[in-house]
Parts: sequence; C-alpha cells; structure tokens
Amino acid sequence: MTQSRRQFLTTSAAAAGVITMLPYAAQAAAHGGNMFPVEGGEITVHPVDHASFVMETPVGVIYCDPVGDPANYAGFAAPDLVLITHEHGDHYNVDTLTAVVGDATQIITNPAVYEMLPEALKAKASMIANGETTAFGDVEIEAIPAYNTTEERLNFHPQGRDNGYVVNLPDFRVYISGDTEGTPEMRALENIDLAFVCMNLPFTMDAEAAAAAVSEFKPSFVYPYHFRGRDGGTQDPAEFAKMVAMGTEVKIADWY
Repeated sequence: MTQSRRQFLTTSAAAAGVITMLPYAAQAAAHGGNMFPVEGGEITVHPVDHASFVMETPVGVIYCDPVGDPANYAGFAAPDLVLITHEHGDHYNVDTLTAVVGDATQIITNPAVYEMLPEALKAKASMIANGETTAFGDVEIEAIPAYNTTEERLNFHPQGRDNGYVVNLPDFRVYISGDTEGTPEMRALENIDLAFVCMNLPFTMDAEAAAAAVSEFKPSFVYPYHFRGRDGGTQDPAEFAKMVAMGTEVKIADWY
C-alpha cells in the first residue's frame, strides 16, 4: 500500500521518537533552522524570538509576527508574506514591520491590527476574520479563532478578535496558534503536518493544557513556542514533550 504524505510524516515522527532537541550550535549555524521536505522543495523554519519566526518555503518566505530589532531579520530575504495574529506588542510592532517588509510583501492580519496599520502598510495588507479564508498566490490561508477560555484570562484574548492561521502549502498544512488556549477550533483541526503552539501563563495556557490539545488534533510535528510567562508562568517545553501523545514529534528550539 502506498502511504500518503501525511501517513509518511506521522509514521516517521513516531519512529524517530517524541522529542527532537536542536543543539544551540547547530541552530546558530542555520539561524535556528529545521527542514521539512515538501512538494517542490523544503520548508526551513527559523525561530527568531518568542512568537516570531521565519519560514522559507517553495512558494516564498513567510514571516510570522515579526517584532523586535530589525537586525534579527538581516540574514533573511525580505518576506513575500507576513502573517500577524493580533495587536499585542510581542506579536505586532509597526516599526519592525516597516523595516522588514519589501516592495512586494503581502501582509495578512486580523481586522483589529489592519485598522492600526499606517497607510503605507495598509496598502500591502488584507484583513481576515475568524473562520474566513484568503489567498497568498495559490496558497489558501485559513483564520483559526484564537482566544482564552479560562474565566480569569478572558480579558487577554477575547473571543472573536485574534487569529491563528492554517497555511495550506502544497501537500503540507501548517498551523500557527497565535495566543490562545486549547479551544474547540484548535482541537478540531485535521491533517496538520506542522504546528506552532503557544503556552505561557497567565496569558495563554500551561504545558499540560497545550499537550492535551495537541494530542487531540495530532500534528505530525509541533514546535512549542511563546512559552515565557509572568510570575512563574513560564512553561517547560521538555515537560510539554513528555505529555504529548505518540505520533507527534516535538521540536524543541532555541526561541530565547
């Protein structure tokens, strides 16, 4: 029987073991890169900091939530696509965005950030609300609701405002959680090849809740990211990895 790509990735992840540790020196040598074979080439993931990362793909260079010193992006090509999940300062910074976008960059964001953009950036941008889809060339982008569900956290990320994304690359689906808890929409995801899942307190969820959600939608690979919190709320990616069900390979990278 011929395996589908999804079956091949899942089988390979299970056979390889649950955790992939990326030595700091190896990450530094490739800007923190990790590669995934896809139709037409490969995807290389470069963690930048906290919730910011770069993906080099066969359809273009994608930046997610670029913030911080623009010099952190100097080693990468200008983005063909920028995804912005929401307005908080660790996800959206207008000065960083202005510095990194190129003449042909397309920006996709949630409506709240779209309304904040200066006119020069708004001209490159389109907004997409929870549950909607849009396109980057031939690539469909889905806006996945990102929000808090725990009562004392509801003010951080109210339902209906912020986005996660599913990026439908050729034969490879990438989920980016943004800031969220393990919502029904996250748990209902299907056929995700690569996921980026947040975990920090008090803003999102703890490692146990993140692992429970990931174990339900079963991506082939997952990066725990956005895991520094406040007042003891920082989560341990290694502990998260121990709690994720078999069949998902956890990629632990140097985000900080």
